Amino acid sequence: MPLSILKGVRVLDLTQNVAGPFCTQILADFGASVVKIERPGAGDDTRAWTPLTEGGESATFLALNRGKASVGLDISRPQGVALAARLAARSDVIVLSIRPASIERMGLSYETLSAANPALVYCAISAFGDSGPLRDLPGYDPLMQAFSGIMSVTGNEGDEPVRVSVSLVDMGTGMWAAMGVLAALLQRNATGKGGKVETSLLDTSLCWMTTFVAGYFATGRTPQKLGSAVAMTAPYQVFGTRDGHVFIGAGNDRLFARTCEALGRPELIADPRFASNAGRVAARIELQKEIEAATRLRLTRDVVDALRKAGAPCSELNDLPSALASEQTAASEMIGALPTRASPDLKVVRLPVRLDGARPMAAVPAPSLGEATQAVLAEMGISRSEIQALDAAGIIGQPERVESV
Repeated sequence: MPLSILKGVRVLDLTQNVAGPFCTQILADFGASVVKIERPGAGDDTRAWTPLTEGGESATFLALNRGKASVGLDISRPQGVALAARLAARSDVIVLSIRPASIERMGLSYETLSAANPALVYCAISAFGDSGPLRDLPGYDPLMQAFSGIMSVTGNEGDEPVRVSVSLVDMGTGMWAAMGVLAALLQRNATGKGGKVETSLLDTSLCWMTTFVAGYFATGRTPQKLGSAVAMTAPYQVFGTRDGHVFIGAGNDRLFARTCEALGRPELIADPRFASNAGRVAARIELQKEIEAATRLRLTRDVVDALRKAGAPCSELNDLPSALASEQTAASEMIGALPTRASPDLKVVRLPVRLDGARPMAAVPAPSLGEATQAVLAEMGISRSEIQALDAAGIIGQPERVESV
């Protein structure tokens, strides 16, 4: 349901792809009014990403841009930058995902925009941050997984490097950016002054490695790939069954005992190799073989039922359709309908948080490219003839000139 926590907060969105749009969609879900700047004739890169819905719209774009108004504006040209600066002067928040050197060259730096609007909360999202030798290089989620070491600990020992398939770096960066914006808005309520929020894909990547960093500093040993297992405790991984796989997570002695009893292997509890978590971690391979000797004889459903009845943490290994079809997913209300004109059956993922029992979600779907251009510029006091001249010069893009990819 639409929430009004950020009602009246005006956000200017100069981002594309995943991280920035996810940040501003979070703000829109909480009730902010978001104006998204897009390139005339093309728009956000994700408008061209596959897969497409039956209505020919990018599923990725629709998933990351609900609740926004689209304005076609070419900020690679001085007139476009000037209009963007005027919009920033009327906004409470601006979010940018432009390389630091480009921001400075364009005249959209924090110093410039905050001088005209001291109450502005300025959020800059970059690849490597605003300092260091790589500050002006581009960056993407898989690239950062490679750089930060995430890929080095993902997958099975001996396999070629693989990335975590979900966009955890991009979406994580969007989350941190949104939290930073909310914190800055709270600070502004107290001081009346805006501020600068900065985050990067590299920052997020290193943050996700927190426990690996802690382990490395504690032992000096380079973390290795463990497949579905973890380095801190055992058994805590996927085990094979007669018809699939089950994940078992016994994080302490009590849960280990429950697991062994449920699987019909109570003798493992007293086995000196497995008497403590440290011992189980050291004997992980032997423990896996002992547990799989039991799970391989049973169907996944039977293993899961037995473990859950015993209070031992576990889960069947679902594919996405199975996860979406589960009764628990339905009960979570994480999936909601938000149809567009072209895609009347569209469903989207809501925010993973409830406020007073309700999941926030903007009431309107992702916009068509440039659909709000004229309305937003008219609000700024720009006359119809000026809008037509800007349109003719290619500075802006209106719906009749710009069609969704």
